[in-house]
Amino acid sequence: MRIVTIVGARPQFVKAAVLSREILRRKGWHEILVHTGQHYDENMSSVFFAELQIPTPKISLGIGSGSHGQQTGRMLEAIERVLLEHRPDWVIVFGDTNSTLAGALAATKLQISVAHVEAGLRSFNRQMPEEINRVLTDHLSNLLLAPTAAAVANLRREGVDEDKIHLVGDVMCDAILHYRRTAMEQSTVLDRFQLTPQQFVLATIHRAENTDDPRRIQTILDGLLEVARQFPVVFPVHPRTRSALERFGLWQAACKSLRVIEPVGYLDMVMLEANAHRIVTDSGGVQKEAFLCGTPCITLRDETEWVELVAAGWNQLLSPDDPELQSLLTAAIERPEPAECTAPLYGTGDASTHICNSLVQCPEAKAA
Repeated sequence: MRIVTIVGARPQFVKAAVLSREILRRKGWHEILVHTGQHYDENMSSVFFAELQIPTPKISLGIGSGSHGQQTGRMLEAIERVLLEHRPDWVIVFGDTNSTLAGALAATKLQISVAHVEAGLRSFNRQMPEEINRVLTDHLSNLLLAPTAAAVANLRREGVDEDKIHLVGDVMCDAILHYRRTAMEQSTVLDRFQLTPQQFVLATIHRAENTDDPRRIQTILDGLLEVARQFPVVFPVHPRTRSALERFGLWQAACKSLRVIEPVGYLDMVMLEANAHRIVTDSGGVQKEAFLCGTPCITLRDETEWVELVAAGWNQLLSPDDPELQSLLTAAIERPEPAECTAPLYGTGDASTHICNSLVQCPEAKAA
C-alpha cells in the first residue's frame, strides 16, 4: 500500500503523527509525508516534528503564505507533481485547510483515491473558508473518515454514498492519550512562566473572522482584559493575531495586561490545556483538546463544528458580536465545572487503527 499524506498546518502535524505511527506498523505499507509549508515558522511547524517524533517530511513544498486563491493554487500545482512522480494508492488529507483542499483536488483530477480524516464536520457557516474546504473535500473523497456520529449524520443528509462513510473516532483523542504523559514528563512551560495549576486562563485566537474584523478583535481583547482582572490570561499569539493587534493599535494593551507569549509546541500546549482553570479559544482543535484534558472551554465564535461538546456542557459558545461579551465571558469563567461526561464522544483512542482498516476494506483499495 503506497500512501501520500498531505499536511500543512500544526493541528495536521499532530494528527499525522498518530496515524503515521500506525501506518509504520503495517507490513508492506509505505508512506510519503508531504508538508505544503502552509505553517512554516519554527514555532508553528518544525518544532512539532521534533517534539512528536515525526520523521522529517520526505517532501517539503515551501508554499508559504498568500491569499486563499494564491496559496491553494500553488499547492495544487506542487502536489500534482508529487503525485505524478509517486502514483500512490491513496492520498490522505486532514481537516479543513487550504492544504486539505489542494491535496484532494490534485488527487481527484489524477484519478487517485482520497481519504479524508475528520470528514463530515459542519459549522453551516459558508463565510468560513474552512467550511468551503471541508465540504468540497468531502464530496471529492472516496473514503470519508468521520470522527463523530454527528459528522456521519451530516454526510448522510448531503447524500454521500453510505459505503464511503466510516465512523472511526477522532485521531486527536489518540494524540492526547499518547502525548499527555510525555507532556507531564517533559514540558517545563508552567515553571517557565511561573504558572500555578488551575489558577490561570489559557486563550488562543486565530480565525480570520475574528482577527480581520477590527470590531470583533477589539471586543475579544476587551473581554480578555476583563478576565485578566481575576486570573492571569496566558495568550500564545498566532502570527495572524499579532499582525492584526498591531495593525489596529491594540498590541500594547494586550501586552500590558495579558501574559502574551510566542506560539508553543504541542507538548507545552497540552500541559497548558490540562492545567488551565478555563480555556478561551476560537480553534476547533483546542475545543476538543480542552475536553480531552478535562478543562471547560469557552469558544468565541457564532457556531461550532463540535456540537456534542456544547450539548454536554463542556463548551459554551459566545459571539464576539455580542455587546455584552465582557460580562458573559467573565460569567462563563466563573461557572461551576460541568458534570463529568462518561460517553466516549471521540472514540477510545484507536481511531488510527480504524482508519487503516478502512483503507484496506474500501473498494478502491481492493481495486488498486
